[in-house]
Amino acid sequence: MSQTIKMQLNGLNCGSCVGRAEKALSEVEGVSVVAVNLANANATVIYDAPANPAALTEALDAAGYPATLDQVVLDVEGLNCGSCVGRVERALEGAEGVSEVAVSLASETATVKYVNGATTPQILAGVSTQAGYKAKPRIDATVSTERKSAEAEALSRRVLVAGILTLPVFIMEMGSHFVPGMHHLIAQTIGLQTSWLIQFVLVTLVLAWPGRIFFERGIPALLKGAPDMNALVAIGTLAAWSFSTIATFVPSLLPEGTRAVYYEAAAVIVTLILLGRWLEARAKGRTGEAIRKLVGLQPKTAMVEIEGDAREVPIDEISVGQIVRVRPGERVALDGTVVRGSSFVDESMITGEPVPVEKVEGQTVTGGTVNGAGAFSFRVTKTGEDTMLSQIIRMVEDAQGAKLPIQDLVNRITMYFVPAVLVIAAVTIGMWLIFGPDPALSFALVAGVAVLIVACPCAMGLATPTSIMVGTGRAAEMGVLFRKGDALQALQDVSVVAFDKTGTLTEGRPALTTFEVVDHDADAVLQKVASVESHSEHPIAQAIVRAAKEKGLSIAAPQKFKTLTGFGIEAGVGESEVLIGADRLMVKHGIDLGALSNLAEEIASNGETPLYAAIDGKLAALIGVSDPVKEATPATIAALHRMGKQVAMITGDNAATAKVIAKRVGIDHVVAEVLPDGKVRAINALRDEHGKIAFVGDGINDAPALAASDVGIAIGTGTDVAIESADVVLMSGSIGGVVNAFEISRRTMRNIRENLFWAFAYNTALIPVAAGVLYVFGGPLLSPMLAAGAMALSSVFVLSNALRLGWVPKVEAAG
Repeated sequence: MSQTIKMQLNGLNCGSCVGRAEKALSEVEGVSVVAVNLANANATVIYDAPANPAALTEALDAAGYPATLDQVVLDVEGLNCGSCVGRVERALEGAEGVSEVAVSLASETATVKYVNGATTPQILAGVSTQAGYKAKPRIDATVSTERKSAEAEALSRRVLVAGILTLPVFIMEMGSHFVPGMHHLIAQTIGLQTSWLIQFVLVTLVLAWPGRIFFERGIPALLKGAPDMNALVAIGTLAAWSFSTIATFVPSLLPEGTRAVYYEAAAVIVTLILLGRWLEARAKGRTGEAIRKLVGLQPKTAMVEIEGDAREVPIDEISVGQIVRVRPGERVALDGTVVRGSSFVDESMITGEPVPVEKVEGQTVTGGTVNGAGAFSFRVTKTGEDTMLSQIIRMVEDAQGAKLPIQDLVNRITMYFVPAVLVIAAVTIGMWLIFGPDPALSFALVAGVAVLIVACPCAMGLATPTSIMVGTGRAAEMGVLFRKGDALQALQDVSVVAFDKTGTLTEGRPALTTFEVVDHDADAVLQKVASVESHSEHPIAQAIVRAAKEKGLSIAAPQKFKTLTGFGIEAGVGESEVLIGADRLMVKHGIDLGALSNLAEEIASNGETPLYAAIDGKLAALIGVSDPVKEATPATIAALHRMGKQVAMITGDNAATAKVIAKRVGIDHVVAEVLPDGKVRAINALRDEHGKIAFVGDGINDAPALAASDVGIAIGTGTDVAIESADVVLMSGSIGGVVNAFEISRRTMRNIRENLFWAFAYNTALIPVAAGVLYVFGGPLLSPMLAAGAMALSSVFVLSNALRLGWVPKVEAAG
């Protein structure tokens, strides 16, 4: 049956754009009708298989008119194991307009990317609900936290009720194993049949009241042919209860010698699994601690200047441009620029750095940070979802909801695991009935129920997402943001860490240290050079301008300013044409460097960056600028070496200067004098020779390199373009965060492997034990109650192990 999809497109500017977009869509196999509307930038497509939304969006991307993708986070109820995750993912992936789905068992969320206009969050929530997992779009992290708290509280009540009802049953049936004469006492007082009747009533209440959730979720899943762990528990407890009920009321239906009751097994299984889920819910709540801390940073109100007075206004009602007053000890409400006053502000919750930062007029402040003893006022520049804090929360949530490559394997296994367990349980029952000793039916029931209960794959499903949540949350507290969660795994495969030089390895605030002129007045040349550089934002340009201003020289407005990417700049100042750049720019214009080339080599050997200035086609000056190496640089590179990583420096700077700095700080590979696209080629060359590569940079010209590397790491104090191109962002601006990123990655992946080993080893070892292998060799037969306890314990172990990541210390060697 044909399907229709509406898509919002980007980049449609004219009729020819419409034609190209329609052509791209029409060429997708299965598309029958395409209509692109320029006025509203919409495309309506009618298609059949094999066409799908993903293929349509790929075609539009290739044509240069990408479809707008929206993202929604759904809070999903009833996620209990990896097989549940797989079913929700398959249901959502099949929904119209969906391009990507990541379901997290730990956070009980589904992050869905979908084509704008093709569907809505409400429709997607309905798809999950129809699949048996009730969902609703998330409003904010606070709502999610409240929901989890309510869920944990409801589970605690279920555990309490189940425990109260189960205790008498356990005492009556199992007491004789612990208290001599208990069985005889019951028989002589209330009688065995009365004891069974009491157990029947209490256990029926347990199953119908606190244990009802297993049947409400498990039976429909079983009928749909998609059994989950609830189905395993429902079948196991129902089998034990049904057998016991028949033995109590119509024993004649059972073979001779098989009359026995297993009420206590059904009740204790439900109680223990509910206890395990309650402990899981509490632990899951702790895995989202980082998000809750971040959400709690933003105050609810702020003092806003209105008509000369300061009034307390809710945050949501404050708009860009308003003036907000910050008193001593208060949290800064929103992002802005200081217009009055000064103070020291604690930015540790954003950057991970404990030292307060001085804020004076003209400097920026970030919402959520804590003011010190001073007072100041700032003009609001960003509100709502645009603030730094909101963006950080969104990044952390995206990373926590990410699905690592390793999780795909786990999900594939757990999808088939539950059906396989049902088959194993059936085979176990059959083998006991055929080869087991009398009473064979009782043995078969015990072994079959034990297999069903012990094999619930909860621990498998929790192994990866819980570690990701806690690991990325701890990283955020250190000032390391994983914009893409899969970077956690990718960092482990990195062999080479390549750094940009200026502003990354160095302070990015150079000083003019050499200024040698040829046949010109030094001040006149400096005035013209500084006038041209005044239109550049490059740190070297700013150093030259500062030097001119310090000498009291006037800065003129240049004409015809032009950036020569990778070479330098040119502009007119007064009647003169000025060229400023590296030696290659002078060579390109046929300007003889003369004796200054020797001086350039000399200052480069001292770590200065040599530049040349030419006026009206003739060499005028040699400029030497020195940019000091950051204090954290040597320690960071040493720490990376201890981790077994090679370190490279890729820079557009002079080769001699770059080699001096590289030797000073211990860098292994140097690639110098490269243009922005040359950085990409350098990254590819290093990758071909040494393996996967991470690139660390902070400038606009670093964006291509960040995107081309296997893992892009942006300095958070850099440009927005660089940050948007990166996989990891260091909010503190210190390259020491690179080491912490690798350390968090290493610890998290090790934690995931520990969890997966425990989960898989547990199931592999205990399924045969539950089936009765040890009994064949004279050992015990695993009780369903012990199986339920072991199953709950495995999940709690995995969660507890993941929570250890919350205490990962900063790597002090990072500087």
